[in-house]
Amino acid sequence: MIKNDTFLRALRREPTPYTPVWLMRQAGRYLPEYNQTRARAGSFMQLAMTPELATEVTLQPLERFPLDAAILFSDILTVPDAMGLGLSFAAGEGPRFTHKADSEAAIQALAAPDMNKLRYVFDAVAQIKKALNGRVPLIGFSGSPFTLACYMIEGGGSDGFPAVRRLAYSRPDLMQRLIDVNTAAVTAYLNEQIAAGADAVMIFDTWGGLLPAAEYRTFSLAAMRRVLAGLKPNPAKEKVPTILFTKGGGVWLNEMADSGANALGLDWTVDLAQARQTVGQRVALQGNLDPLTLLTDPATVARAAEAVVRAAGPAPGHIFNLGHGIVPQTPPENVAVLVETVHSVSRAMR
Repeated sequence: MIKNDTFLRALRREPTPYTPVWLMRQAGRYLPEYNQTRARAGSFMQLAMTPELATEVTLQPLERFPLDAAILFSDILTVPDAMGLGLSFAAGEGPRFTHKADSEAAIQALAAPDMNKLRYVFDAVAQIKKALNGRVPLIGFSGSPFTLACYMIEGGGSDGFPAVRRLAYSRPDLMQRLIDVNTAAVTAYLNEQIAAGADAVMIFDTWGGLLPAAEYRTFSLAAMRRVLAGLKPNPAKEKVPTILFTKGGGVWLNEMADSGANALGLDWTVDLAQARQTVGQRVALQGNLDPLTLLTDPATVARAAEAVVRAAGPAPGHIFNLGHGIVPQTPPENVAVLVETVHSVSRAMR
């Protein structure tokens, strides 16, 4: 039994006494306690691959702030790592793969990984659920099939992912092969998280917005629809609610609303009030404060948070979040102001 199920009720578009709030990357480098735990772990990968430490950092923001959900501490690239691409994180740099999926031979050789290679993730989900003891729901997640493909083809992060887009145009058959492998892997991965106890799952399509409309529909949205259709009920035979987030996807809200997801994540470029008019009551909406607002001052943070809450309106079906992940330079005291403002303003609006 979950004591605070406000987040889950909002996902189902049921009335809530206030707007629930959680933050993408809420467990991360802006918290001194996270940095201490990461230093103790020795590396990011060791932190993510040790269920006890992943549990510790998942719970840290909940000790500081009255957030309405926890999110599994992990990384979207654990899935291609389990395919044998060799993931690493160098100090001060982003993710890197030892092996790229950038040739016909490399892509044809790929297969969805044995989920036992990702057992550390599912063990972390189970441990976090136990540690939460029904306090708030736990969100599981994965990268989208297309977003995973971006990192796999380029071998890491990139400015605009040019090799990915060239492949999508010149060899759509090869891109589709990679997307199909990733779709099978993501579906199995999220199902294992659900079986381990995740109360909701989110698909992060961080780079889908780079694509033209036709390619987005083919290589990103269609794959996410297949993932969502392939998700199984939890052990209690209940359907676990889902969130789909395409950064830069505001122009495709209508199509995303028909994807099968319960909620759509919005980045900060989307007008929240217009988004509600566009999708009506088909889905809940999550978002969408610009993360850089948190680098200002408490008064500015409060004003900006209130503006988002008011744009969403009092109708059911809004979860407050950032338009993307919290940045490492964020002062924790600004996060405290943000959470308090969302809760108090939304309560007054009810």
